[in-house]
Amino acid sequence: MSAYKSIRNVLFKIEPENIHNALESVLQALGSVNIIQDILAKNFCYSNEILKNEICGLDFYNPIGLAAGFDKNATMIKALSCFGFGFLEIGTVTKTSQKGNPKPRLFRFKEEQSIQNAMGFNNDGSQKVSSRISKIYPYALPIGINLGKNKNISEENALKNYEDVLKDFLDMGDYYVFNLSSPNTPNLRDLQNVNFVQELFLMAKSHTNKPVFLKISPDMEIDEMLKVCEMAIQKGADGIIATNTTIDYSTLSAPKSIGGISGNALRIKSRAIFEELSRAFFEKTTLISVGGIDDAQEAYRRIKMGASLVQIYTGFVFKGPSLCKNINSQIQEYLIEDGFLSIKDAIGVDLK
Repeated sequence: MSAYKSIRNVLFKIEPENIHNALESVLQALGSVNIIQDILAKNFCYSNEILKNEICGLDFYNPIGLAAGFDKNATMIKALSCFGFGFLEIGTVTKTSQKGNPKPRLFRFKEEQSIQNAMGFNNDGSQKVSSRISKIYPYALPIGINLGKNKNISEENALKNYEDVLKDFLDMGDYYVFNLSSPNTPNLRDLQNVNFVQELFLMAKSHTNKPVFLKISPDMEIDEMLKVCEMAIQKGADGIIATNTTIDYSTLSAPKSIGGISGNALRIKSRAIFEELSRAFFEKTTLISVGGIDDAQEAYRRIKMGASLVQIYTGFVFKGPSLCKNINSQIQEYLIEDGFLSIKDAIGVDLK
């Protein structure tokens, strides 16, 4: 048994949210000590020229990013950078701070290596989070900001709410993601429609030339999803991130009745959605795949399906701090075996 598995077995006896909060405090402290950062980076980062790529004008030294939801408040950026991620996505952040939904709201499924969460965009609010980022920005890695709607904001006022939170980060992020697809804010997914998405990206592009993405749900009807994504791209979206968590509770053997599911239980569904997305939009926009990715085989599969980048979250929880290093080193081997000189040559190869 690996050292992390031994530690994990002890940690998993404690409530998931309590462990996450304790880990946040530890990583925040470690991130302030340079020598600790150097030791972590030496052990967990992996670099090779074959993995480097430029996407949307940003430099990525590897294709593996941390998905939104882990570092909601930008408190762990320095420490998380030492675990081998090629980029980090902060949030989801809302304009005003929120406590989120009632606890318990985070559940792990060890045997299925999955998580179900009903967090509800708990965060410190955009002004406080952007202030934290401003102290280290510009940063060594690309930093994405995942933007959400406040729970108490009506649908008719949603556009202004997204505009307000975006404006607080115009000088702080490298790219932005509009999150319309979380299942944990009432009626949020109703905004995944052609009309709202059109207004949303016209608004965003009136404020920034930085890359702006739409993150979609895995639970949409395929035809509607494609129409919404097409509109986003037409109105200036630089890419699509697929997918958020699912409320298809059939993916778990004994699910809770609330929240969205991530991890291995989401893998097949997320991969299928991404395949539809790639068939429609590969080479028309940038595609980022997330959902059930926890090893090099799946990450490389999504890249060959058309993903310029992939993101992990639940796999990081279950497999630990060596995950990025393991994935990146094995992807390098796959690239060499397949005769590619650069990862950019592998992107979408299965579609060509």
